[in-house]
Amino acid sequence: MDDEEEEVTDPKLQVFHNTVREHIIFLLLLMLLYSSSYALIVRFRRNDREDLFSNDKDEILVYRISSWLCTFSLAIAVGAALLLPISIASNEVLLLYPNSYYVKWLNSSLIQGLWNHVFLFSNLSLFVFLPFAYLFSESTGFSGHKKGVIARAYETFTVFSLLATVVLGLTYVLSAVMDPEKIGFLSLLNLGSVHLPFLYSCVSFLGVLLLLVCTPFGFIRLFGVVGQVLVKPHLLRDVNDEYTAFHLEEASVRRKLANIELLNVSVTDINGRSRRFHPSFESIYQRKTLNGDSTELAKLNERLRLLESERQELEKLRSSSAMQRNFVYPLAMLLLLFFTGITILLVVQNTLELLIGIKALPLSTRQFTLGISSLSKLGPIGAGLEVCLIFYLGATSAVGFYTMPFMKNVRPQKRKTSLSQLIMNCALVLILSSALPLLSRIIGITNFDLLGDFGAIEWLGNFQIVLLYNLVFGTTTALCLANKFTATVRQELCARLVENYVIFTNYMSFIN
Repeated sequence: MDDEEEEVTDPKLQVFHNTVREHIIFLLLLMLLYSSSYALIVRFRRNDREDLFSNDKDEILVYRISSWLCTFSLAIAVGAALLLPISIASNEVLLLYPNSYYVKWLNSSLIQGLWNHVFLFSNLSLFVFLPFAYLFSESTGFSGHKKGVIARAYETFTVFSLLATVVLGLTYVLSAVMDPEKIGFLSLLNLGSVHLPFLYSCVSFLGVLLLLVCTPFGFIRLFGVVGQVLVKPHLLRDVNDEYTAFHLEEASVRRKLANIELLNVSVTDINGRSRRFHPSFESIYQRKTLNGDSTELAKLNERLRLLESERQELEKLRSSSAMQRNFVYPLAMLLLLFFTGITILLVVQNTLELLIGIKALPLSTRQFTLGISSLSKLGPIGAGLEVCLIFYLGATSAVGFYTMPFMKNVRPQKRKTSLSQLIMNCALVLILSSALPLLSRIIGITNFDLLGDFGAIEWLGNFQIVLLYNLVFGTTTALCLANKFTATVRQELCARLVENYVIFTNYMSFIN
């Protein structure tokens, strides 16, 4: 009995059990993220003979390997976006239930390992897996070699090696220009601790700049998305009367178009000769009035299209419930305004604290222990609000990014996205999701330290960059919101001013 107790309390055995448990949890999380990412890719990928249903077995194998790498990278991107919410929630759970048997597996080592694994696989996905998947899917094999998977893999490895050499050379030159004291000839071979972290630091900085552009724009676009998904309340409107009026007008336009088509129909007599149909006097009058001008038919078709869209909107209003119109839509809009306002206030507070010197820079290398104290002054409620704000930032950044004008040709479409487009979208999502914890920490959404190598990114310790980022983010978001809610009023005021100016000029010219 004493020997069994000694085995249980053996430190080496305890470390072994903890390590096995952590790796099992990591594997389960990866399987969950991979399955969800695979379902998402299946929803968007193109299902035609050029991509999925090829007759060539080698082409099918290449497609599957590239698709697996793409799915794995998307799973890592989702995991990177969930790093901060999971860490904040784990800290609060340990504070609420410190002695619970069911949360003993949730410790600092597990969260630290999760951050390290995500950072490692983010580097591998961004610099190895996704480039290899793209080159492998586009390869055909060198000329003169036997066609097959081996030839395509040989070409892919060759091109990838040349590309990696060029990228590492540029990284070495750039790092030597920025910090010549730390870079020497021996550091050229130090790939894991010098070049890849510096390259990932540059990519994360690019992702943070992208978030700076698309997140304020996403705040505005999200209001439009909610307005399209949910049904607006129709106050002081009789929807049934409007629907009847649109339906009658649509029937009238369709009848006019049918008359035009009838006037252009030719009939065949008994002898097989084709002759024109002789319309009545009223039909001839309609033909002269409607078909006399070639643009009249185009106007009728355009009017019919507008009437159909308006009628569909009214049908959606009629079929919606009163609770959905009068409760869900206003609640969604209030939540959007609340989260946006809280975000702006936190950015302003963080900027003032940085200027005064109360707030430390997001660069952190110290070890953080879970379950010691709450990171929010409001306790679990404040931590829950921080998690909601991080998810809200992720949603707004995704909406803003994919509604940008330059993303029109890259934006994935259901059942119409090719493999190369999927790889490109996975790379963009990975860059944005890896920068999301940095954004949340820079603008002061949470005080949770960036663990692992995320907190060791050097530019996070630059006071000018962090302060300027907060100023630009807060100002841009406030201006976008002001422009969103005052655009109609400003347009009306400008129209009235122009109208009054025209009246005044006409009056003065008449007097003179």
